[in-house]
Amino acid sequence: MPDLFTLIRNWWKPILLLLLLSLSAVGVIVFTQRPEYRSVATAVPASTYSSDKARLFNNNIEQLYTALGTPDDLDLVVGTGKLDTVYLAVTAQFNLQDHYKMDEKGDAAKTKAAILLKKNSHVAKSEYGELKVSVWDTDKNLAPQLANAVMKQLQTMHQYLQQAGNEASLQSLLAMKEKLIMERELTKTDEAKATISARLAEYDKLIGQYQLTQSNPSLALIVVENARASDWPDRPKRVQWMLGTAVLSLLFSLLLAAFLESRKKRNA
Repeated sequence: MPDLFTLIRNWWKPILLLLLLSLSAVGVIVFTQRPEYRSVATAVPASTYSSDKARLFNNNIEQLYTALGTPDDLDLVVGTGKLDTVYLAVTAQFNLQDHYKMDEKGDAAKTKAAILLKKNSHVAKSEYGELKVSVWDTDKNLAPQLANAVMKQLQTMHQYLQQAGNEASLQSLLAMKEKLIMERELTKTDEAKATISARLAEYDKLIGQYQLTQSNPSLALIVVENARASDWPDRPKRVQWMLGTAVLSLLFSLLLAAFLESRKKRNA
């Protein structure tokens, strides 16, 4: 292995040339890209108990329930954040096909814009158990609007999922009530009618509870910080790219010079 100082003295011109060429190529790429601004919306999970009708009608609360859920409750939300449905809705809301200047027209343009929005977004659970929705955009004022809109879509979708169970129970109770009413009409004895009427009163009470629960939906997520506009671009990280390129280029050129120097000595 040749001495490092000897190697640099003999091959400094090719090493410098390779370094400058690498920096020039990477510089052209990173400095011609438009800067993108990052905005982040933050939320925490609401308690799953809050979607239960017992939160309104439980007469014997044996324990206190926290208003917040657990970090594990966010796993489903993070999975939902990978669905195209979320980004298609936000794309339609902001006409992003025009913002992204899509060459396609109609639905194809909307679909491609939604894919690009999804690529420029990141939905993840933080180490502190928070939901972070990040969006990058070349318009620093649009980026926070998009991040907040994605968060709102996730909120709406999971609020609907929470209500779906109560809605199914409500429809089942309504169907059972109709059957009891028909049964009471066909019953001839007063005692049997009184029994059915008592059951109907119980069903009416439950139906009223479920209807009130459905009219007062609980939140699936609690937004603790809306996204704000950033004054400084987040990417491309030009300084980091240039420094990384310089280090890698220098190491590669030294290894190449060492190989050529060793080969030159063997052939001498």
